[in-house]
Amino acid sequence: MKLELRGITKRFGSLVANDHIDLVVEPGQIHALLGENGAGKSTLMNVLYGLYQADEGEVLLDDVVQHFRGPGDAMNAGIGMVHQHFMLIPVFTVAENVMLGHESTKALGTLDLASARKHVIEVADRFGFHVDPDALVGDLPVGVQQRVEIIKALSRDAKVLVFDEPTAVLTPQETDELMAIMRQLRDEGTSIVFITHKLREVREVADAITVIRLGKVVGEASPTATNSELASLMVGRAVELTVQKEEPTLGEGGLEIKGLRVLTDDGQVVVDDVSFDVRPGEIVAVAGVQGNGQTELVEAMVGLAARVEGSISLDGEQLVGRSVRSILDAGVGFVPEDRKEDGLVGNFSVAENLMLDRTGDSAFVRGGTIRRQAVEDFATARIEEYDIRTQGPHTPAGALSGGNQQKVVIAREMSRPLKLLVAAQPTRGVDVGSIEFIHKRIVETRDSGVPVVVVSTELDEVTALADRIAVMYRGKIVGIVPGDTARETLGLMMAGAGQAEAAA
Repeated sequence: MKLELRGITKRFGSLVANDHIDLVVEPGQIHALLGENGAGKSTLMNVLYGLYQADEGEVLLDDVVQHFRGPGDAMNAGIGMVHQHFMLIPVFTVAENVMLGHESTKALGTLDLASARKHVIEVADRFGFHVDPDALVGDLPVGVQQRVEIIKALSRDAKVLVFDEPTAVLTPQETDELMAIMRQLRDEGTSIVFITHKLREVREVADAITVIRLGKVVGEASPTATNSELASLMVGRAVELTVQKEEPTLGEGGLEIKGLRVLTDDGQVVVDDVSFDVRPGEIVAVAGVQGNGQTELVEAMVGLAARVEGSISLDGEQLVGRSVRSILDAGVGFVPEDRKEDGLVGNFSVAENLMLDRTGDSAFVRGGTIRRQAVEDFATARIEEYDIRTQGPHTPAGALSGGNQQKVVIAREMSRPLKLLVAAQPTRGVDVGSIEFIHKRIVETRDSGVPVVVVSTELDEVTALADRIAVMYRGKIVGIVPGDTARETLGLMMAGAGQAEAAA
C-alpha cells in the first residue's frame, strides 16, 4: 500500500510541530523518518494514526484521501503503529492484549480466547517470534513485549506499519532481531515508516530517508550517506560524533564497592560478590546485556535496593543502609535508566522537576515556602544552558520529547555539587545532537575530579566514555578492562566469556 502525506501542518498554540510536511512511502519500502528529539516526527505519525487531527494537509492511501477521526479509522484502513512506549496491559495475557479493541465472541457473548491464541501462534510462527499467547505481558522481557505490539498490528491486517523509536529500550541483540523482522515485513510488501534518530540503524535498514528539523522537511538522504552527513542534516550544524577527552587525572578516595550482593524479596541473588572502585577523575562504565544485574547494582548504590550485603563507600563513608535522601544529600547525582518512571514527575513543570532533590536548599525553600521566582530563574538558566526545547519553565515535563525530558534530568543532577555521578543509560532514546551534549557534560564532570559510573547497553557509548570497563554477566563482573578494548572482546565477555578467554 502506498502512503502519501501532503502538506501536513499541526499546531499546538503558537508552536508549529509540523510545518507543511510532505512524505511518500512506496509499497514494500522501509522509509526512515530521521530527526532530533522534538523535531516533530512522532507528532506527524500521530496525525497519520488518527490520534491528532491535522490543521492543514491530507493523508492518502493508494492515492485515496483519508479522513481519520481516530485510531480505529486508521487501523481499519490498514495502518498499524508500534509505539515507543508500549500500549499494552501488563496484567493481561498476550492473547488478551492482541484481541483488545476488536474482541471476538462465542455464544452467550463470552470472549473467544481460543481464536485469539490461535491467531497469535500463527503470526508468531510466521516470523519466528516464539511468543507464548498465555504469558502475562508484565512478565515478558522488553524485546518480547515489542513483538506483542507487532503481532497486534499484524493481526489487524496492517499494510502500513509505523515503528516509533522502536529500539529505544532494546538490547543490541534485540535490535538486530527487530531489523531482521522489518526486512521480512518489507519483503512481504508491507510499507514501513521507521522513526528514529540512530544513524547506524538508519543506514543499516532504510531504503529511503527523510530528515525533518524543527517541524520541517530539510532534505532527503540516501542510506549510503555518512553518519556525519546525516547528523549535520538532522541538527543543522556539524556534530562531533567522537567523544573528545584527555587521559584521566586520578585523585584519592572516590567510590569503593566490596563483596556486594543484592537479593530480591524471594531471596534470589541478582548481584553476586561484585567489587570495583572508581577514583575521582575517572569514568568506569558497566557494560552488559540488559538484565544481568546492572539495574540492581545501580539501585544498591543509590539506596533503592532493599536487601543489600557488602560494602559501598564514598570517600570513606558507608552508603549501605542509608536512605535515598541521605545518599543524594551526600553528593551522589543519579540519572535513572527510566526517566518517565524514576527521573521525572510528568505532571510537574520543568521548573519543579529541576528542583526535586533540592527542596531542603534555602535558595529555593525558606520557612517551608517555595521561593517561586528563585525556582523560575534557576530553571530559565538551566533551560538555556542545557538547550532544553520547551515553551518555558512552566511547561509540564511530561509534554516534552524524550530527549528533552532526559536533558531535564541531566540538568538537575549536574547542577549541584557532586562527589559521585551515577548515570544509568544516560542517552537512551536521545538524538545524536543531545548525545553529543550529554557525553560532553559527563566528561566535564569527570574532568572536574568527580568519580563517574556509567551503566549502558550501548557499546558505542561504553567505549566512547569509559576509562575502564566492568563487564557484568549473570550478576557477576567477568572482567575489568581498559576503555579501548575491542568491541568483539567486550561482546564475548557480555555473553559470559572470561576476560582471558575473550581476549584470546
